[in-house]
Amino acid sequence: MGMMTSTETSLDDKAVIAAAERALADIASIRKEVSKVIFGQESVVEKTLLAVLGGGHSLLVGVPGLAKTKLVTTLGEVLGLAANRVQFTPDLMPSDILGSEVMDQDENGRRSFRFVKGPIFGQLLMADEINRASPRTQSALLQAMQEYHITIAGQRYDLPAPFHVLATQNPLEQEGTYPLPEAQLDRFLLQVDVDYPELADERRILLETTGLSEAAPDAVINAERLMEIQRLIRQMPVSDSVVDAILSLVRSARPGQGNAQTDKNVAWGPGPRAGQAMMLCTRARALYEGRLAPSLDDVYALAEPVLEHRMALTFAARAEGMTVRDVIAGLVRQARA
Repeated sequence: MGMMTSTETSLDDKAVIAAAERALADIASIRKEVSKVIFGQESVVEKTLLAVLGGGHSLLVGVPGLAKTKLVTTLGEVLGLAANRVQFTPDLMPSDILGSEVMDQDENGRRSFRFVKGPIFGQLLMADEINRASPRTQSALLQAMQEYHITIAGQRYDLPAPFHVLATQNPLEQEGTYPLPEAQLDRFLLQVDVDYPELADERRILLETTGLSEAAPDAVINAERLMEIQRLIRQMPVSDSVVDAILSLVRSARPGQGNAQTDKNVAWGPGPRAGQAMMLCTRARALYEGRLAPSLDDVYALAEPVLEHRMALTFAARAEGMTVRDVIAGLVRQARA
């Protein structure tokens, strides 16, 4: 009996390795297809894809015109997902996102309500400039992101699977905006900071996007295949040393846990969701880079996108010109030492 079990295990391991190798090939194709349209920005593409592969949502923060919207629409096409877009404005209502009930009348004059689904009923929702909508509208979206269903007039409607929100936020425009509350930022698996392109990439953008025709990406996988890869990522083994590194890093970012720099500079730190995000994203990053198990390097590389939106500095630290990024970089240096 024992012999059978060991053989079954090795067969199972072989099946997982074969599935992982298929996933590696698919992810390589996805990267290649996205790079036809999005020039450079490898780090942004990687983090955004990691959030999707990890089964979560991401917040893209950057000034206008850095191809944030284009990246999301490209991902929709390449991953074969039904993508919708909502441009957030101060007068946007929850029903503009979720949908609303309309009254129908049949030939006998009987009236009844019918629910017309809003743009949230897509597999990839682009929430553009999320900080421009009122808190009421933001919370309608964020609740759906957490629960994967909505309730209208007492009736529950499940969102399609997979369901991913990629929200964008413009850090410059603070006039007339509603910054997302900290508890709601925590709903995003990763925060992806989008910077200006490198010189060579910007030259390519100028040359290739101002002609008569632009490259168009092809679908590489579909929604079912994406969900298979997401399940595979959750099955990938994580060594004790990586789990310990995640716990140590997340806990060191909380004041009152014995880290002198954190106690001095951090007002409040990341909760357990940060560790969960790190567990999923380190596995996804390993697969993204062609490996079958995450390493300590994955943990340290993901420290900033996982922790940045889950902690806040004290007034004194901000007054000294310190940023959350500086604090995270310090914690990573301590962890590597």
